[in-house]
Amino acid sequence: MNKWLAFVLFVVAVGSVVFHFVSPWWFTPLASNWGHIDTTIVITFWITGVAFVAVILFMAYCVLKFRHKADRRAAYEPENKKLEIWLTVVTTVGVIGMLAPGLIVWNQYVHVPDGADEIEVMGQQWTWSYRLPGADGVLGKTDVRNITSDNPFGIAMNDPNGVDDVLIEGDDLHLPIDRPVKVLLRSIDVLHDFYVPHFRAKMDLVPGLVSYFWMTPTRTGSFEILCAELCGTGHHIMRGTVVVDAADDYDAWLQEQETFADYLAAAEAAKTSTARLALDNEEAEPKAAQ
Repeated sequence: MNKWLAFVLFVVAVGSVVFHFVSPWWFTPLASNWGHIDTTIVITFWITGVAFVAVILFMAYCVLKFRHKADRRAAYEPENKKLEIWLTVVTTVGVIGMLAPGLIVWNQYVHVPDGADEIEVMGQQWTWSYRLPGADGVLGKTDVRNITSDNPFGIAMNDPNGVDDVLIEGDDLHLPIDRPVKVLLRSIDVLHDFYVPHFRAKMDLVPGLVSYFWMTPTRTGSFEILCAELCGTGHHIMRGTVVVDAADDYDAWLQEQETFADYLAAAEAAKTSTARLALDNEEAEPKAAQ
């Protein structure tokens, strides 16, 4: 029985390593500058993989070496300083090996290069909306208390920088290739997480504050946006698409989008039309009564 258990442990160790290398589930093709994130994950795989195999094989060895025998008794050894020092050193080296690359990449991830474009991603149950700066290149100030049906992003009405902001609701987000972009993230209800697997980029959206990261798209195409934070019953449908365009295609797309000024003008026109219709109905009622 002990031999079979040791054999099963051996198969688990070897099978796990083989499956890791032949598995069809691996990274999506990289489409941003964050190849360092892939490297960090690979380093973690190697360290944890070696530790996993070593522990499993050690267990198999112990099952065989120290299996029960009628003439054998267990030795009680409460302390072993040499073993404790060895385990402490090896564990410390392993933890440093996993943490150090991640800290280096994280430092790069949140230090935005000069001249990066700014865009805003707004999450709400269960959809994504986006805001891009207009011709002035500056996003207007926002406040959740300003959010109305006519002002879905809560842009400050007294901020001239917000008038030409480009607002995108229920449509794809477009980005130009090879231009760094700072992604500002905010939520107007619960926790969300903006995640584009091809970019290796993700960050929580926390109500009440603005989080951010930056990245540079390096490949044209369409890439799926996911919410990586359980945000309610409709979490599974909170998806979107980011399209990376060549510079000319991006500029052409941007010219076709509505600005905050367009939103306000459309809302005012709708109010005027509604008021006129109501007035016409009031005038028509006396005539109908006659």
